[in-house]
Amino acid sequence: MNEHPPQPLALTVHSLQPPDLSDPTAAARRRTLAGRLRMLLVLAVCAAPVVASYLAYYVFQPQGRTNYGTLFEPPRGWPADLALATLDGASVAPSKLEGQWLLVAVGPAACEAACERRLLIQRQLREMLGRERDRLDKLWLITDAAPLRLELRRALESPPAPATLLRAPREALARVLAAEPGRTLEDHLYLVDPLGRWVMRVPAEPDPGRVRRDLDRLLRASSSWDRAGR
Repeated sequence: MNEHPPQPLALTVHSLQPPDLSDPTAAARRRTLAGRLRMLLVLAVCAAPVVASYLAYYVFQPQGRTNYGTLFEPPRGWPADLALATLDGASVAPSKLEGQWLLVAVGPAACEAACERRLLIQRQLREMLGRERDRLDKLWLITDAAPLRLELRRALESPPAPATLLRAPREALARVLAAEPGRTLEDHLYLVDPLGRWVMRVPAEPDPGRVRRDLDRLLRASSSWDRAGR
């Protein structure tokens, strides 16, 4: 005989999650925010090599290293009001020059002996880079409307590495560039990076070997993200 009296049957009721009655507009905002955060993360990953190369060159410089050229700190963008044009008068946006390192000469069309010497050094410096030379383009910003000598134009635009010749108002360039004391803007060569920023001024009457070392360091620092060709 069962000595224990029968026990009542116990039922356990588990609570149910209430249905999601949240505002669909708020849910859409959350999805949009998540998408933007993912996009910013992708952009940060893509930009990391560029930022790292500039930190390596401009900020975390090894002790005892000196630059021959003068660095613009911080680098300077193209003047907002700069009007660039081809020798035939067609307008050119500064953004069209991005994507390539540029070694820039500045001066009037009446290119005399000192000007021709700078253009020769400009060409030599590019060739001295060897297999990296295709990462550097030559640019001459002509600061007046005077005609260019035909033989000079042909020499500069001839293959295999023609220079880009554009007209640019000197007063606009003077707002972002500065010459050495006792010198003029025209006495120097300048370096523009692939992001369109003026990063260095080459000394007047430079030592090409020392300029090349500066160029080598900058090209090495950007080798992880910069490729030849605009």
